[in-house]
Amino acid sequence: MTGKTRVSQRTGLAAVLCLAFVATATAADGLKIGRPGDVGLSAERLKAALADYRKAVDADQVRGVVLLVACRGTIVLHEALGWSNVARRQPMRTDTLIRMASNTKAVVSTGVLQLAEAGRLSLDDPIGDHLPAFANAKCRKVTIRGLLSHTSGLRIKTLFLSPLRTRSAQYPLAPNLKLEVDRYADIGPAVPPGTSYSYNNPGFNTLGALVETISGQALEDYLAANVYRPLGMHDTSHRPPREQLQRMAVVYERVKPAADESKQPGWRIRFDQAGKMKVPFVRGSGGLVSTTADFAKFCQMFLNRGRLGSSRVLSAESVREATRPQTEHVYTPEELKTRDRFYGLGWSVGRNGVFGHGGSEGTYAFVDPRHELIVLVFTQSPGGKNPRQAFFDAVVAAAVAAGDN
Repeated sequence: MTGKTRVSQRTGLAAVLCLAFVATATAADGLKIGRPGDVGLSAERLKAALADYRKAVDADQVRGVVLLVACRGTIVLHEALGWSNVARRQPMRTDTLIRMASNTKAVVSTGVLQLAEAGRLSLDDPIGDHLPAFANAKCRKVTIRGLLSHTSGLRIKTLFLSPLRTRSAQYPLAPNLKLEVDRYADIGPAVPPGTSYSYNNPGFNTLGALVETISGQALEDYLAANVYRPLGMHDTSHRPPREQLQRMAVVYERVKPAADESKQPGWRIRFDQAGKMKVPFVRGSGGLVSTTADFAKFCQMFLNRGRLGSSRVLSAESVREATRPQTEHVYTPEELKTRDRFYGLGWSVGRNGVFGHGGSEGTYAFVDPRHELIVLVFTQSPGGKNPRQAFFDAVVAAAVAAGDN
């Protein structure tokens, strides 16, 4: 993609810098729109931070990206580059609907923490106390905390066991989340729970089933009522919305031609705009659909220790628990010397206090309490050279440089 074909939605930093006013968000939105200087960020450094992504889009390393930077509750950069659908020449927009994949885990974790606050469960309960299929000898030491922190001992490699259960007299509601999760209980943990970390999607599918069982609601209904609506996340759901499929970005996957290794890598479509789901029901490990504006509200709630505007979604204690390293105990002293990232409860957590999460379709959210920053880098083109860490580092440098002035 050349500079002539690059598409940039100038609703971002350029627009923010040129506006003669600052729009104030409502209490429900909880975020303002402003200029970098209003919150102590270097505008020049933020402009420079876009350079790597412009180059990546021009070089077709990233098909399209939506970038959002918020500092101290104010959005100071919101920009879309490239394409959401290359074949149709449909540009990426700041309100493009994005497949969030494993960013879903932070949201499901929030639902579990809410139920703990309500006294419906304890994080250290064995999962078998709430899901009867797991009340067996194999799973008796698998706890809710272990599932949230990926220390449960589960080593199941697939999202669900194959084939899924089919509808029958025995299973009239098949396939569904709870029925499929129950099948994990027969396998159980491969290693002693609590002794090691291993990222595991079935663990979060189990947590999704836990939310459904305790709340008595479908997972998406519980989260809509208790997370999305209170935060004003009106474009967030757990399946591509049929009435707005034209807003969905195509997901492109980087591939190298098998027949001729000398050829340059290309792209193939992983998900088109038809709204296909990986499985025919809502799960806990992934599947979220959202926008940068919506997910920024969710992240700001965590920065605000559980509150956004007039809505309290979590207690400050739950936020601390979710964003502190939960997995340090599984490493030896020697391993700890070289390890700078751990897992919390639904979030990856750094020694420097920065927490975040990524998704396999190309999304990443950074939350930096030190500088009161949210940095969202949402692509839908996994496999290319994505300069997301360099972008985040450049934004932090913009905050540090402004502080030095």
